[in-house]
Amino acid sequence: MRKTAIAVAIISLFVVPALAQTPPAPAPVRVRGTVEKLDGQNLTVKSRDGQSLAIALAPNIIVSYLTKRAGDIKTGDFVASTGIKGTDGKLHAIEVRIFPENLRGVGEGQYPWDLKPDSIMTNATVGTITKSPQGNVVKVSYKGSESEFTIDPDTPVYGTATDGDTSLLKPGVAVFVIAQKQDDGKMTSSRLYTEKDGIKPSM
Repeated sequence: MRKTAIAVAIISLFVVPALAQTPPAPAPVRVRGTVEKLDGQNLTVKSRDGQSLAIALAPNIIVSYLTKRAGDIKTGDFVASTGIKGTDGKLHAIEVRIFPENLRGVGEGQYPWDLKPDSIMTNATVGTITKSPQGNVVKVSYKGSESEFTIDPDTPVYGTATDGDTSLLKPGVAVFVIAQKQDDGKMTSSRLYTEKDGIKPSM
């Protein structure tokens, strides 16, 4: 059940076109910033644009943190990568995350992302990996399409997200919160990523 809950929560990270419904499900709000305070289940985040945002955490909130990958990306891995076009016109990864097998296919595709201006999210299966002077050029496939991006030598590569708890949410730590805005404007969240051991969520 917990793996299913995690998969559903991760799917909410991504903006994936869906069939029209009545009413349509609201798109998640992605909040990036630092913790100001945690009061019970009420989290206040100073967002990267300077706003103080109040977010009500669900009783079963999933708090995760990233760890560095041990070993290289290999053919067949299902990865998520935020990238941006470099001066060479090619897509360069800002960060790469390797999903565990039970989350293969989550958010599959390539679409605009909001980490940086003109950034792109790619969730796909790794095919060939070719070394170049700029780094490893990784060709990936998703839903019958192909793309490629370069993993520069200093690009962080993360393994499976590890579950922590709200004790990690101390003032000043970086967080990436997947929230829902309610009709009254208030925000709630059932999943977030937090900084741990100096590794900040870079999604």
